[in-house]
Amino acid sequence: MDFPQNSEPSPRATGTRLGMRFVSTVFAIALAAILLYFSLRGIEWARVGRILAHANVPFLLLCCAIFSTALFLRAFRWRILLKAEGNISVSTAFWATSAGYFGNNFLPARAGEVVRTLMISSRSGLSKAFVLTTALCERLADAIALVTISALVLLTISFRPGWLAAAAKPFAIAGACGILALATLPYLDKVSKTVLKALPLPQNICERLQHLIEHILRGIRSFHDLKRLGGFLALTCVIWCLDAVTTMIGAKALGVSINAPIAFLLIAGLGLGSALPSTPGYVGIYQFVAVSVLTPFGISRTDSIAYILLFQALMYVMIGIWGLIALVKFKKAKTIAPALETVTIHGREQSLVAD
Repeated sequence: MDFPQNSEPSPRATGTRLGMRFVSTVFAIALAAILLYFSLRGIEWARVGRILAHANVPFLLLCCAIFSTALFLRAFRWRILLKAEGNISVSTAFWATSAGYFGNNFLPARAGEVVRTLMISSRSGLSKAFVLTTALCERLADAIALVTISALVLLTISFRPGWLAAAAKPFAIAGACGILALATLPYLDKVSKTVLKALPLPQNICERLQHLIEHILRGIRSFHDLKRLGGFLALTCVIWCLDAVTTMIGAKALGVSINAPIAFLLIAGLGLGSALPSTPGYVGIYQFVAVSVLTPFGISRTDSIAYILLFQALMYVMIGIWGLIALVKFKKAKTIAPALETVTIHGREQSLVAD
């Protein structure tokens, strides 16, 4: 079913969306400022400068190579879900993923998820709602993987300092709830239809909502094919292991010792922290996570900040390179501009479901 294109949003609706966006931006900036304040207290900046200046360049280049490999595997993994509805080339998935990560790191409101959704939809004809759902389910699956990894690490290591000691069981419960949601939601199709019919809504709105729900459930249902699920889970394990290796090598480049359990805890904290409202590049959140996770294991606040600054710099450079190439390949004026307009200017949420 195709939806008719809606007219321009009313001034009142546009004002409401702008107001909500303003509040969200102010909150993100305030949160970043507070977290930076608590993270950067007592930092020896002269030592930070010395550590970064003497970083091992070959190790840094190796980190860049592993990071790029992990980015490619993330695109290949997303393609597994997309292939449930259509044939997407590996290159298309990779460039869309690169542009999406670029958007999340350099643009507000996590615009990257919408950017990569519209890129794939425009090149494949797949429903925007389906593509966006697979992108969000991929994020949810990563969150489940991260909390599961955190729980396993915290339950197995002998030393669990501070708040980490109390986090194991909640992390395990959260992971189980996420798995349960992915497993059961696609079977609630009839329930959603019954609920919508019971609501006092105009018929055209009910039809739109039902159409949207159907595409969302189809996106979640991508996980219900055993072969597809197996490939997705295998790649997820490889990806997060590569991220842990990158963490350890990056720390070694600075002369900081981070073992595998600590590396997994750190990447889990960074991944989960990125879900919070944040400024572009997760400034403040990443610093706070690094200090909170690393210092209980004997790594100084100064060394923790030096490492996370290096991590963010490498992330900016690599995502910047691949993302800018992606923008060129997808012809920015024709493909990216409408996506950013949807996210940052008019707030036309219906464009994501109007196919």
